[in-house]
Amino acid sequence: MRIGAHVPVAHGLLTTVEYAVETGCETIQIFSKSPRQWKNPPRDPDEAAAFRVACAAREVAPVFTHASYLINLGADDPDQWFKSITVLGDELVRAALLGAAGVVCHLGRRFAFDDEDACIARVVETARRAFDLAGDDAPPLVLENSAGAGRQFGVTPDELALVLNAVRDAGVPAALCFDTCHGLAAGIDVTGPAGWDVLLDRLDELCGPPPVVLVHANDCKGGLGSRKDRHEWIGDGCVGESGFAAMFAQARLAGAAAVVEMPGKIPVKDSENVSRLKRLRAASAAPGGPVPERA
Repeated sequence: MRIGAHVPVAHGLLTTVEYAVETGCETIQIFSKSPRQWKNPPRDPDEAAAFRVACAAREVAPVFTHASYLINLGADDPDQWFKSITVLGDELVRAALLGAAGVVCHLGRRFAFDDEDACIARVVETARRAFDLAGDDAPPLVLENSAGAGRQFGVTPDELALVLNAVRDAGVPAALCFDTCHGLAAGIDVTGPAGWDVLLDRLDELCGPPPVVLVHANDCKGGLGSRKDRHEWIGDGCVGESGFAAMFAQARLAGAAAVVEMPGKIPVKDSENVSRLKRLRAASAAPGGPVPERA
C-alpha cells in the first residue's frame, strides 16, 4: 500500500506537491475546490497540467480528490438534490483535469427516505446524472463509509455493497473508500486480523474483489460502536497499531492507497502519521516480525 495524507492546497497546487514530498507522502488526497461552498471559480488548466507533471516527476501517485461536504447523494429536497448533482458533476470534471484516480464522496443522509431501496435509487440517480454532466473523462466515484451518527447512510458493509453494486449496474464507474475511524465507530472491528478478514470477506462476497481502492487510515478517539467521528493519530486511538499492522498484512489491500486525515498542526501532523504508517508497513513485510515500539 502506498501511504500519504490529505494535504493542503491553499498555497497553490505546485506547493501542494512539494509539501507532499517533504512530509513523506507517496500518495495524496486533496480538495479540488472549497468543500464548504456550492460554487467555486474553475481550475486554471495550466496550473492543473503543471500539477500533473509535478506529481509524475516526484512519483506522487495515485491522487484522489475529496468531494464537497455539502453534497448529499440521497437528498430528497429538490433544491439540495439539484445542487448535489451539479456540484458532483463539477467535482468530477475538476478531478479529471487534475489526473485524479477517483473522487471520494460521502453517501450523505437518508432524510425522508426511510426505505433503503428508495434511498439507494436516489443515490444512483444522483451519481448517474452527475456523470452525464461530467462526460466520459470522469474518474471513478469512490464511496466512503460513514460513522453512523444520526441518519447517515453507508454505515455497514452491506449498505456500502448494495449502493456500490447499484451504482455500477447503472453504468457509473465506482469503488469504495474505507475509513478506519468511521468503521470502528460504526461497530466494524478493525483492531486485528480477524476483523479485517470479516470485513473484506463480506465485501468480496457482495461486490467481488477488490472493491476498496482507498483507505482513510485514521485512528479513532471513540470505542467500537461509539458512532462518533473523532480522528486520532495513528496508534493513539482505539484502532491501535495492531489494527493498522493487520491492514498492511491484508494482501487484498495491497493495490489500495492509504491516506491519513489528522487533526493538528501542519506539517507535523502529516509527517508524523505518515512515518508511523510506514513503520507499520515495514514491520508487516518482515515475516513473523514484531511491530516495533515508537521511539
